[in-house]
Amino acid sequence: MRVTLLAFGVLRDQLGNTPGPIELPSGATVSLLLDHCRARVPENSAPWSSIAVAVNQEYVPATHLLAEGDEVALLPPVSGGSKTAKTPGPASTAPTADRPIPTILLSHDPISAGSLALSFKRGEDGALVVFDGIVRNNTRGRRTLHLFYEAYAEMAITQMRQLADKAIADFPIRDVAIVHRLGRLEIGDTSVVIVVASAHRAAAFDACRWLIDTLKQTVPIWKKEFFEDGAVWAQGDPFPPELTVRAATNAKKRVAGTRKRERAR
Repeated sequence: MRVTLLAFGVLRDQLGNTPGPIELPSGATVSLLLDHCRARVPENSAPWSSIAVAVNQEYVPATHLLAEGDEVALLPPVSGGSKTAKTPGPASTAPTADRPIPTILLSHDPISAGSLALSFKRGEDGALVVFDGIVRNNTRGRRTLHLFYEAYAEMAITQMRQLADKAIADFPIRDVAIVHRLGRLEIGDTSVVIVVASAHRAAAFDACRWLIDTLKQTVPIWKKEFFEDGAVWAQGDPFPPELTVRAATNAKKRVAGTRKRERAR
């Protein structure tokens, strides 16, 4: 059985940049694929315990059975966010004529938060909340030269759209826009803009905060920071526990340990 392996951020660097097609036995699980990948990487040099895995752009556990032609993506923790963010679920209602399709975009071009906000204003809006994420000139006491963002683009767009739809369904707001920049960004550039339009400010503030916190913990976008003395992939907060492969992997180890003890009796 052949699957296509993708890796991003620090995992791509550790696996040699071009994982590509992988041959696996029929009935292989994500866990078996991870064992194959670990064998290619120096001990403790990759964040295996905190990664997530997506098969055909959907998060899956380590026990997931793979099939011929699957696209398997290894996802290290994303660019960083609030540890209180909740995992996005499906929207409780779909967009309608009264709930328009949100503006969702990944762009290699500069983003103008002001222009996006102006295009969003409507007569029925009493509040427009804008989050404008900006590249700063230092990180943890080190002078930042520039940043580089990469994404698992197809999955990122899907996840961003799910977040926007859920925000529109769960908060009393009118509309949402999420635009994230990719590629090289200089100091002062905008990396992400979120705009929320609502009749009332409280709902707009709440929805905007939930959107950026959750995006920064669950959407597959990674940030590489360039300093005067080197470059590193930003160590983001762990994925929510239900999205990581750790729980299933630890369960597998416990079962193996139990069997080993039973054989020793």
